[in-house]
Amino acid sequence: MFDSNAICADISASIASPFVLASDRAVGGGDINETYLLLGQCGRKFFLKLNRVSKLDMFIAEAEGLLELDKAKVIRTPKPVCYGETHQHAYLVMEHIHISSGSVAAETLFGQQLAHLHQFDSKGRGYGWHRDNTIGVTPQLNNWSQDWLSFLAEQRLGYQLELAASKGASRDLLNKGDELLKGLGFYFESYDPEPSLLHGDLWSGNYCFDENDSAVIFDPAVYYGDRESDIAMTELFGGFSARFYSAYEQVWPLDPGYSRRRDIYKLYHILNHFNMFGGGYASQAGNILDKLLIYMP
Repeated sequence: MFDSNAICADISASIASPFVLASDRAVGGGDINETYLLLGQCGRKFFLKLNRVSKLDMFIAEAEGLLELDKAKVIRTPKPVCYGETHQHAYLVMEHIHISSGSVAAETLFGQQLAHLHQFDSKGRGYGWHRDNTIGVTPQLNNWSQDWLSFLAEQRLGYQLELAASKGASRDLLNKGDELLKGLGFYFESYDPEPSLLHGDLWSGNYCFDENDSAVIFDPAVYYGDRESDIAMTELFGGFSARFYSAYEQVWPLDPGYSRRRDIYKLYHILNHFNMFGGGYASQAGNILDKLLIYMP
């Protein structure tokens, strides 16, 4: 159970209108948070996320990430309504979005929209973001950097490898990771990416289509970085449709070297899954490292 009175009072203050809860219903779809649909007496609906009180900053970062993505005015994101904490929980309330299956045309438009989102840059600040956030429940470092290679090596792969060491990863895996970091520049000899606004965790479970057949993206891990990292994530867990990728490339073609670098970006997320869940993700990370290392001089 959660303190609905406190949360509804916060909603009421945020929307400047009384919100009286008529019912709530648990909603599935995530391993990290409890989620609920809140239905008001007048039919108004909101989406509620709950977690431990210590996770409030995670929700604040998520709300700020949704607002950052909305700055591009390209793809719909759920509007944050309020966040805070009760004695039992941290919470984040967002607008409720009615979900549809999405048409062929909507998938095509989504690919084009993602390319336009990636063209929204960091206004000269470089790679990173104004604050750290989380990837899943793992801290994600976002200190501004003007050098993508060092950002990737230190704040993405290197940090995940450090966590993996603390989680009991094998010495063989860690040695391979260190070898990749030392030679990472091999994959970027003729490629210097522009800083792009990234969703940061764009897999098939983090987007949907709304009642107007428009794409909606949510659960972000926002930062400014190489757009290839977003594309690689879309391919990691099931992938998106061929028409999505074709539409993306029509707006902003990927660099020919992407096919060699994609595993670098997949590795970041696989290491993160090992750090969160353990299990077979260690062997998956090892296989990716083997593929990457075989091409390096």
